[in-house]
Amino acid sequence: MRIGVDVGGTNTDAVLMDGRRVVATYKSPTTADVGSGIVAAIRAVLDASGLGPESIKAVMIGTTHFTNAFVERKRLLPVGIIRIALPAGKGLPPLMDWPEDLKAGVGGDVALVGGGREFDGRPIAPLDEAAVAEAARRFRAKGLTAVAISSIFAPVNPDMEERAAAIVRELHPDALITLSGSIGRIGMLERENATIMNASLAEMARHVVASFHAALAELKLDCPFFVSQNDGTLMNAETVARFPVLTFASGPTNSMRGAAYLSGLTDALVIDIGGTTSDVGMLVKGFPRESSVAVDIGGVRTNFRMPDILSIGLGGGSRVRPVEGPAENPGEVSVRVGPDSVGYRLPQEARVFGGEVLTTSDIAVAAGLASMGDPSRLAGLDRGLVASALAEIRRLLSGAIDRMKTSATDLPVVLVGGGAILVDGTLPGAARIVRPENGGVANAIGAAIAQIGGEVDRVYSYQELGREAAIAKAKEEAAAIAVRAGADPGSIDIRDLEEVPLAYLPGGAVRIRAKAVGDMAGI
Repeated sequence: MRIGVDVGGTNTDAVLMDGRRVVATYKSPTTADVGSGIVAAIRAVLDASGLGPESIKAVMIGTTHFTNAFVERKRLLPVGIIRIALPAGKGLPPLMDWPEDLKAGVGGDVALVGGGREFDGRPIAPLDEAAVAEAARRFRAKGLTAVAISSIFAPVNPDMEERAAAIVRELHPDALITLSGSIGRIGMLERENATIMNASLAEMARHVVASFHAALAELKLDCPFFVSQNDGTLMNAETVARFPVLTFASGPTNSMRGAAYLSGLTDALVIDIGGTTSDVGMLVKGFPRESSVAVDIGGVRTNFRMPDILSIGLGGGSRVRPVEGPAENPGEVSVRVGPDSVGYRLPQEARVFGGEVLTTSDIAVAAGLASMGDPSRLAGLDRGLVASALAEIRRLLSGAIDRMKTSATDLPVVLVGGGAILVDGTLPGAARIVRPENGGVANAIGAAIAQIGGEVDRVYSYQELGREAAIAKAKEEAAAIAVRAGADPGSIDIRDLEEVPLAYLPGGAVRIRAKAVGDMAGI
């Protein structure tokens, strides 16, 4: 038995699963106090199933805590930044492309020091340990507890970052240190950005993990908990506290994994319609297609693994407004749908619940697509307006489908999320529409079924190792990372393997990215 919980901006969903069977589900508006919302959700599925806490072997949580904190610039620590790159690497200083307000809040101090490596691990220059020590003393004097350390080609050989961290710890024992080689991929600037972002969330991560522990203790759940990350796999509590940035965009990823699980489709397009937005993404071999370009979060470019998701402002709480027709046809009825939404206040503000705001949920009830609230409150609603709103919803979704497809071929489309009721019939670009049972809590199911993952992204020399040996080494390293993170060695599978020849580098250099996943050991 396992419980999955997904805390979204509008709703908190929970599901209790026995193996592959869904035993109980729960959905309610997200509370301002997220911890109490998690407790209520877990308690609800336990009560519905009649099971006691001793029956639960693990709890998986998907959360938007850290994404929201960074985007909203709340509870972020100022960061002491060490870049190991001199004599090169000073032309583009850290934080150079960050929004000014974020730079002012996070950019505590910057130190550029000598060191770094070439793509094949050869040193560019020895690590300037004296400069690192000077930076550590300065950070401590300024009261900076969050420290981000990045070095050129650290994913190839992290030893200079690790030595710098040891020096900082010796001189500044309270420092919370993030190393770039543990988070990002090859690209230096985007990897450094992700490292600084993670460091700024370090203190909040400790508090959030502690609150999750407290919530499970209140429920008398004596089992481990895990948090889903943005590639559809899980992290244990210790890893979350160290790398909160890896939870960014885990919500849409959970929905897509849940959609794959419920529909039985591994290659399809998924539309998750929530209360405020619709997230559209592609499933490839049962996992979300990853973004191949730098991802912008809160105005900052990063290169860590992120799902390729298109979000549009359409959800069950989206506002619907009549729009006057063109001058040549003033009697024409047209509408605007979203992008603003009443969000978690849908039960108070939608007309069908007694409010005064016309929402897409009202349109769905008026069109006979859903049953909720008091339909008599919509008795006088113009039928032409209802038809126009449904047409606008179809136009928005079909446009998103076209943007995510990579060919003209129609694809199966899996509709999940509480807002799936907004879709009437099929959609242009869809070979067929699949509405799986329990699709309204697909995100919580995605969290519950998530696996343990490991990834390697490094440059190998085919001239030195040979192609077969290099690929085998990358697979082996990815599998070892997954096993160390808690995966059952017997269930490891290589889900992604990518080769990119680097023609501008000598020695037959090829960048290989390998991703391994496996079932959680002991569950």
